[in-house]
Order: sequence, then structure tokens, then C-alpha cells
Amino acid sequence: MSKLVFALNQSLDGYVDHMEFGPPDPVLFRHFIDDVRGLAGSVYGRRMYEAMRYWDEDHAEWDEAERDYAAAWRRQPKWVVSRSLQSVGPNATLVADDIEATIRGLKAQLDGVIEVSGPELARSLGDLGLVDEYRMYLHPVVLGRGKPFFAGPRPPLRLVASDRIGGDVIRLTYVLA
Repeated sequence: MSKLVFALNQSLDGYVDHMEFGPPDPVLFRHFIDDVRGLAGSVYGRRMYEAMRYWDEDHAEWDEAERDYAAAWRRQPKWVVSRSLQSVGPNATLVADDIEATIRGLKAQLDGVIEVSGPELARSLGDLGLVDEYRMYLHPVVLGRGKPFFAGPRPPLRLVASDRIGGDVIRLTYVLA
């Protein structure tokens, strides 16, 4: 049985516009590479999936760490929740209908961690009781605007871990209280 985890970078004031954070330091980026390598798979909303498609094509300017991340991301099974997309890229499955049954099935069939990316999708899955854990990567940035980590009411949570990763990022791990 898998655990569904919502993990995303966030500003100190609760927003998830990772483009505002700048590139991760080498230690944090290595953490993300190792994280992706260890996942049973990922569930993406359309917007987050389209942003992540960047890793589907090699770029000449990439360093070794970027090539490692791309290789890990490409290997990972992905499920893309969208009613507007007609197709998805390699190693990805489009989920347009019966999202709850699909995610429940994945959790029952796979072992390990399945990450969900995108606050709106995470809210929908959380409302269905499917999100088991929340991992917030807090960056020392205050944005004052943007898309919040929690796209709706906050579920009651209990802190189970806190870790400093790299120079400035704190990962807070919560489970449902």
C-alpha cells in the first residue's frame, strides 16, 4: 500500500510560486533528485505537469545534477489529472475521469510514496481523504501574493518531522491529526 504525499516548495507566507525562489542550492537539488528516484510515482495536475515537461528534453547547458534529475523524472511513472489535455508524454498516463477510483487503486497497487504536485489537485485529493502526508519546503522568501500551498481549508495536521536541507530550506512534514 502506498502513501500519497503532497510535497511542494513554499514561501514563508504560504505561497508556492517556485519561480520566485531561484534555483535550489546543490544540497537541496540533490535531495530532490534522491526524492524523485525513490518515488513509486507522481500525480500531477495539468499546469504542474506542463511545467515539469521541461525535463523530458535534454538541454546542452545542463550540468550533471540536472541530467540526473531528468533521468530520474523520466523513469518515474506519472499520472496526469486533466480534462483538457488530449495526450501526455512518455511514462505518463492521462486521468480524465473517476479520479478518486484511480488514485485509490494506485495507492492499493503500489508500494512506497506517490507524490502529488499542485495545490488545487492536492486539495481535491485531500477533500477525498486521499492525502496521507504534507511536506512543506519552506524557503526564506516572502512573496505577499500567488497561489497558496493550501488551496482550500486547512486539514487538522500534526507535525512529525522537521529537517534543514541545504543552506536555507526547512522541510516540515505533517500527517493528518
